[in-house]
Amino acid sequence: MPRALRSSLPWLPWLPWLPWLMAWLLAVLLGAAWLARLELERLQADFDTDGRIAHRLLSQQVVQFDAVLGTLALLGGEGAWPAPRPGALHPAILELQRRAPGSAWADPRLAEAEAASRARKAAVLAQVDLAAGRYWLLMAAGPASHALAIDLAAAVPWHEWPGDPRQAPARTVLALAGQQFVLQPGRDAERAGGWHFSFRKTLASASQPFEVVSQRRVGWAELPWAAMALWALAAAVALAGLRAWQRQRTGRRRAEELLRLGQVGRLNALGELAAGMAHELNQPLTAVLANTQAARRLLDEEPPELDTARTAMGQAAEQARRAAAVVARLRRAIERPDPDAAARHRSVVALQEVVREALHLLEPECARRQVAVQTGGPAEPVRVQADPVAIEQIVHNLLLNALQALETLPPAAPRRVRIEWQAAGGQGLLQIHDSGPGIAPELLPQLFVPFVSTRAGGLGLGLSLSETLATGQGGSLRADNPPGGGARFTLALPLAPASEAGAPMS
Repeated sequence: MPRALRSSLPWLPWLPWLPWLMAWLLAVLLGAAWLARLELERLQADFDTDGRIAHRLLSQQVVQFDAVLGTLALLGGEGAWPAPRPGALHPAILELQRRAPGSAWADPRLAEAEAASRARKAAVLAQVDLAAGRYWLLMAAGPASHALAIDLAAAVPWHEWPGDPRQAPARTVLALAGQQFVLQPGRDAERAGGWHFSFRKTLASASQPFEVVSQRRVGWAELPWAAMALWALAAAVALAGLRAWQRQRTGRRRAEELLRLGQVGRLNALGELAAGMAHELNQPLTAVLANTQAARRLLDEEPPELDTARTAMGQAAEQARRAAAVVARLRRAIERPDPDAAARHRSVVALQEVVREALHLLEPECARRQVAVQTGGPAEPVRVQADPVAIEQIVHNLLLNALQALETLPPAAPRRVRIEWQAAGGQGLLQIHDSGPGIAPELLPQLFVPFVSTRAGGLGLGLSLSETLATGQGGSLRADNPPGGGARFTLALPLAPASEAGAPMS
């Protein structure tokens, strides 16, 4: 089944930029993802560093409380004990209590903590109230036991704290058994969305096993949007430069190919012109030669001696022979190869590829003239046996003639060229149908005759040359005015044998 006709849509100038736009979007997305990942890794590293610093500072403080209790246990004897001021021991110690031998704790909870301390042989926590930021630390010893009331807010070395706790983005707390003491509130640490960081580590004191818990949420607003915008701009500039370089390269290759086709066309046209001139001049020169020879014989039969006349006529005959020889040599020099030689240049050619290459070369002309080109045919390639250069010349000439015919239409008239290919009856058929004014009926029978042109100022050799080239390939070239209007040219070429259809195309 034929495919739906595909249109190049010249009225949509942004369409050629679509692949570049997709490439730019892909580059922007990949670059933005890479920049976002780098920023998130940096924020994660800063968050972990701040968590470790907070853990180290708090661990140093609670270890000092253990040291104070140990010192008090060593200094406290059975005699009189001068109780030191709590603030002199440490700024965070609010109260100091001592149970002397034979006495009891005023708070029974401290008595329970002393029993637990004796069992563990280490300091223990008592009366922990993290919401209020206070707890007791007790150590049982002999002969006296001691307990410290500690203020957590005063125990934090804020002057060494990593950053301003009121402005810090991470929420950091001390946690124990479901209780929390907020060290810094943070910003939206528990909200959904974005990226979440977490840090959790127990303080370096067996008697005070508080956990430092830190959480942070990174929102979309914290991503490096400025860097992403610069990346998008750089990608756009790079792709625009690449696009310009590719267009320049494509234009140069198109110009080189057009130059090659133009040279081939000029040589073929010159051959057609020289062949026509040789044909037109050969008969008069032959007649001059025959007449001068006859005149010399007649002059020889007369009695009078007309040496001068005979000499003149002989010179005329000699010049005629020389002119005929020159024309013959010119004709032999520009004469096309014989069919056997032409057959040796033939190879397998796909009509679709010839059309694609010709449209590529004439793309600027189509855009300048605002011509919509439609192509269609079967999905599988239609391969013919022909000379690739000759077929390119034919298709190029036919398309150029169609574009020139469309220039005669009014500006508002639709300008379309439809190209179709198919295989039928052992031949590959290529039809080029334009929406122009068509071919005048009186010129249609003589369209392929040399020096007959439908265009003012034309030499009338392009179509003649194309028909000659098609015939030389074992094919044909026809023209007609279809019912839908315009002109239609049909190129028929022999299909490539099945054994060679899969061979590489020239």
